[in-house]
Amino acid sequence: MNVQDIVNTVSQKAGLDQATTEKVVGTIFSVLEHEADGTSASSFFAKIPGADDLAHQYDVMAAAPAGGGGFLSSLQGALGGVLGEKAGALVNGLAALKASGLDMAQIQKAGATLVQQAEAAAGPDLTNEVLGSVPSLKSHLGLG
Repeated sequence: MNVQDIVNTVSQKAGLDQATTEKVVGTIFSVLEHEADGTSASSFFAKIPGADDLAHQYDVMAAAPAGGGGFLSSLQGALGGVLGEKAGALVNGLAALKASGLDMAQIQKAGATLVQQAEAAAGPDLTNEVLGSVPSLKSHLGLG
């Protein structure tokens, strides 16, 4: 199972269009890539072809678009600076998910489906190990 299979399944089960689903999956993978423990995260991404590319495409730690920003952007920058990269990745990822126009129920449905698909691709133990290293993401996705 590759990342496109996961995007297709999440899109179908969560009732989201392909572009939005790709953004949600890529954003969640990017948060995991930045926050999860290095060894388990690299093993996880190795089992899902294309997942790391999608995470980079929707990198939550990439610079904000030129001219964008405002209060939320400055708050994210301040929190990221105070709390370090890990918390910054989570804050940025959650902001990106909310900015995608989805409500929390849709985000949680997409997140739960993504986790089911990741477990099928990478195995439940490895998936839970990676998610377990980012407990606040689990709670925001309604999984914890």
